[in-house]
Amino acid sequence: MRVIHTGDIHLDSKLSANLPKDKAKERRGEILNAFVSLVSYAKENDVSAILIAGDLFDTRNTSALSRNTFRSLLINNPDISFYYLRGNHDENTAIDILDERPDNLYLFNDSWTSYSLDKEDKVRLYGVEFNENNSANVINIFSPDPSKVNIVLLHGQDTDTVCVEKTETINVRALKNKGINYLALGHVHAYKSWELDALGKACYCGCLEGRGFDETGEHGFVVLDIDEEKGTVTDTFVPFAKRHLFEVNVDVSSFDGTLSVIEKVKSELKKENISSKDLVKIVLTGKVDVDFEKDTEFIRHTVESDYYFVKVYDKTEIYVDPKDYMLDKSLKGEFVRQVLSSDEISEEEKGEVIKIGLNALMGGKTTL
Repeated sequence: MRVIHTGDIHLDSKLSANLPKDKAKERRGEILNAFVSLVSYAKENDVSAILIAGDLFDTRNTSALSRNTFRSLLINNPDISFYYLRGNHDENTAIDILDERPDNLYLFNDSWTSYSLDKEDKVRLYGVEFNENNSANVINIFSPDPSKVNIVLLHGQDTDTVCVEKTETINVRALKNKGINYLALGHVHAYKSWELDALGKACYCGCLEGRGFDETGEHGFVVLDIDEEKGTVTDTFVPFAKRHLFEVNVDVSSFDGTLSVIEKVKSELKKENISSKDLVKIVLTGKVDVDFEKDTEFIRHTVESDYYFVKVYDKTEIYVDPKDYMLDKSLKGEFVRQVLSSDEISEEEKGEVIKIGLNALMGGKTTL
C-alpha cells in the first residue's frame, strides 16, 4: 500500500512579514492549490491514505474558501483516507466540519488513538495531540503491537528532553525500540529524515511551500511504500513546491558604490539555481567605509524584474579608523570621535550609530 506523509501547510497564513498585500494573497492561493495538487497526486498514484502531521491551517479563523476546499477534497475522494492530527496552529479549526464529517476523515485527541490502514489490520497508525496535561508522560506510556507495521503520527519539536511547559516538544529518544517502523513528524518546516533505531526511521516531511526566508530549500511531501507481508516501509521525499526561496549573501567590502554593488549582486545571483518564479532575499555583508554609498531600494529595483519577489537587506558593518578623524574639525569628525570614545555604546553598536548619524548629517533618511 502507498501512503503520503504531509503537514505544516498553514492554509490562510497571512504572509505579511515578507510580501506586499497583492503577492501575499496570491501566495495564499498557491499554498491552497498545492494541497489540492497533493490530493490529485495521491489519486493518480494509488495512494490510499494521507497523513496530515499538524498545522493544516494557520489560525483559528480560517477562510470559507479553505474550509470548503478541504471538505470538497474529502467528499470527492472517498477512496482516500485522511488522517488529520491537529498541531499547535490548528486549535479548533477541525470543529468546523465535524457536524458533517465525511467517513474518510479520521481525527485524533489527547490520548493515544490508533487506526488500521489496511483491511487485514497488518498496518497500524497511532497518534496523539499534545497539550499541557499529557505532554510530560504520554510518550512514555506508548506501547504498540510489535507484530504489526507501526506508523506513529505526531506534531512537535524533536528534543532530547521532555519540557512540560512546551507542549509541542517531543522526546524522540523515548520512542526508540518500541517497534515503530516510521515516525511521521510535523512542526519543523524543512524535510529531515534519520534512523530512529534498528527497525525504523523518523521523518519531518516539511511544508509544501516555503512561506518566509527562514524556509529556503526544497519543499514537498513524503511517500511511504508499505509492504504488509514483509513488514517494511520505504520512504521517498517528493519535491513539490511551485516556488523556492533563496537567501544570497553578497560581500561588498571591496566595492565603492551602488553601481559596483549591483554588478556584484548580479554575479552572485547567477551562481545560484534561481528561476524567475522564485523569491530572493539579498543580504549585503562586509565592512565598508563611513562614506560608502549604497541604495538598497535602487538595487532591488534593478533586479526585481528577474524574479517573483526580491528584498534587499543591508547587514554591512561600518569600518572606522579613528586616525582618520583625529584632526577633522567638521561636525562629522566631532560626532565620530564622540561615538568612538563613548563608554555607554558597545563596540558592536558603534558602527551602526555612526552610520545612522552620518547619514542624518548628510541629509539622508534614517531608520531606527
